[in-house]
Amino acid sequence: MPAANNISWSTLEKSGLPECTTAVVNCAGQQFMDFKKSWTPGFKQNVQNSRVYTTKSLAKAINQTNKKPKVFVLVTGVGAYEPSETIKYDENSPTTGTDFFSKLLVEWEKAAYVDPPVRLVIIRSGAVIGRNGGMIKNMIVPFFFGLGGRLGSGKQYLPWIHIDDLTALIKYSIENEQVKGILNGVAPQVVTNEQFTQSFAKALSRPAFLPVPEFVLNYMLHPERAMIVTKGQYVVPKRVLEYGFKYKYANIDDACKECAYLLPRK
Repeated sequence: MPAANNISWSTLEKSGLPECTTAVVNCAGQQFMDFKKSWTPGFKQNVQNSRVYTTKSLAKAINQTNKKPKVFVLVTGVGAYEPSETIKYDENSPTTGTDFFSKLLVEWEKAAYVDPPVRLVIIRSGAVIGRNGGMIKNMIVPFFFGLGGRLGSGKQYLPWIHIDDLTALIKYSIENEQVKGILNGVAPQVVTNEQFTQSFAKALSRPAFLPVPEFVLNYMLHPERAMIVTKGQYVVPKRVLEYGFKYKYANIDDACKECAYLLPRK
């Protein structure tokens, strides 16, 4: 939105990137797990356009700039990989694009084409864990009152990353010229929804024995959207580790403990 230190999308289209831009990072996208929004064709279109068109606009602005930025970082998601209980995905795994989210990710990432010498880094983020938003924001109240529990069977894998590690990975990608291509923005520890549920409940010193059946989630969210939480992918950050990136929260228990405080950070 227009403001003193902002530029709008229309300004970007008209005037291009600000002078001396050295890096561009795109985290834009309609929140698809907004429970206030029904899963209608119109809302699905907003989910798609808010990702694909913003990425196309930024890529176009980068390509038309005389003094190009050094790097374009696009944050997408592990939805690029279809849910599976048996396949283990790394950055070299193919994306087939048959369900809504994997199709979206294929189109989204194609929109990020930039001309050399601009480096393109695509970070496929897992579920972001942080004290003030994301999954934790939706979970903190029911879990605090002892009303938490696993989602569906709880056996589905949950690729995750702490917000501090995601922002650090973005910064790492900007500052290290050898980093390029696809990175799985997930923690190295692979957990299931049940394991995450128990870890978060333990961090809050609360029980977690009220599971939410899959049919309830399908009814509340629509099956196509509910699959984000009822299905899962086993995703590892192979290239991230090969580049030497160091995680602050590589363990789910440590990440949940940091998020369990109810007071804002100082």
